Amino acid sequence: MPLSPLIARYDHVLLDLDGCVWLGDRPTPGAVDAVAALRAAGKGVAFVTNDSQLATEEYVQKLWRLGFQASLEEVVTVGGAVQFVLAERFTGGSAFVIGSPALHRCVEAAGLRVVNHTAFASRADVVVVAFHPNFDYDELREATQAALRGAFLFGSNRDATFPSSDGFWPGSGAIIAAVETASGRAVTTVGKPEPTLVQTALDRLGAGRAIMVGDRVDADLGAAHNAGIDGAIVLTGASDRATAEAARAPAPVAIAERLETLVLA
Repeated sequence: MPLSPLIARYDHVLLDLDGCVWLGDRPTPGAVDAVAALRAAGKGVAFVTNDSQLATEEYVQKLWRLGFQASLEEVVTVGGAVQFVLAERFTGGSAFVIGSPALHRCVEAAGLRVVNHTAFASRADVVVVAFHPNFDYDELREATQAALRGAFLFGSNRDATFPSSDGFWPGSGAIIAAVETASGRAVTTVGKPEPTLVQTALDRLGAGRAIMVGDRVDADLGAAHNAGIDGAIVLTGASDRATAEAARAPAPVAIAERLETLVLA
């Protein structure tokens, strides 16, 4: 299947997952063929996600299960970025973690002691905040108390929602907002639109012209701009056409109904 003239100009294509490659547990229409066509044309492919619910190997497994080829090197997750930053700055400290089991493992792998469900939870050195579906008031209370005692606040991303097969779910940004409101403190985030994830993917892909494709004007287009590459928006997720067309700084190089119509001629 031939590529569109736009995509043919690039050496590498970075793809968001939720809302771009898949919705919940099903691929977006034509996405499997689109990614296969990129590979057949010799394009570098990376999957870049703000979602911290799964470990990198679990994302690879899901991609294969849904019909996509993928390797560990091609998947760049916000959980991995959290682990890297924590390992550089807080190894040996303690952390209270709001997030998935995969995020807990990332924090532990960074050399921090996770103190959830202990007497030291409200005295943690770092509070790490991300989406997980079982977020509750007890977590908010412990995080708030630790923050008010001076803990550094670190989060995955500020996506207010994320698209799923049954509509939009509250995202990490909603949970971060709760912690910030209760504590009066700001959370530092590492996910898109910060450039960290995109830069990591570009380092792995090597030299060449690259484009970031995602469904969020704020996160995906913003991350592309902050990393110095072009960005395109697909309308299968968070941003509608009016929002995408209104984006000016930066503006997307293309707006497409879905990944398939962007990638294939």
